[in-house]
Amino acid sequence: MYNEITKKDLNSRLRKIKLFLLDVDGVLTDGRIVYDSRGGELKFFDVHDGLGVYVLREAGIPTILITAKSSKTIQPRAKDMRVVKIFAGVFPKTKVLGKILEKYNVSIDEICFVGDDLVDLSLMHKVGLPIAVANASSEIRKTAAYITKHVGGRGAVREIAEMILKSQGKWEKILKIYEV
Repeated sequence: MYNEITKKDLNSRLRKIKLFLLDVDGVLTDGRIVYDSRGGELKFFDVHDGLGVYVLREAGIPTILITAKSSKTIQPRAKDMRVVKIFAGVFPKTKVLGKILEKYNVSIDEICFVGDDLVDLSLMHKVGLPIAVANASSEIRKTAAYITKHVGGRGAVREIAEMILKSQGKWEKILKIYEV
């Protein structure tokens, strides 16, 4: 069942976030995987989502990528966005949760995780703020506390980044960086 929460409860949860966890395929990308004639892999990332991750880091909220699939295409994009850690080839995704809690010294309530499909379900059940992208599977949407207006790989991550920063009163400071 979709966890309909009030705007007040959502803002309360957003204010607590200290760590941002993202699935990759279908959340940070649009979900398409293209193979070239040599077997090379291409993924489509959105520049707006990337800036969202980057400004979260500037505001003191690091991002970690957790993906069930291993892919070389993730590394350069993660570096561009200043992602602090990538966990690739992980299933179930909850397998790395203990390491994350310990290393980053956060509680479950201080973690936001964004998912889109069944491999994300176990982690969605564990974090303080589970979010589904608009085009997520019905099971993920039912588990989410919030469903984005944007689809995965097309602005959903940026939407959430702005929500977090605005709720924590950090958005105006970020804007000033770009108003030079």
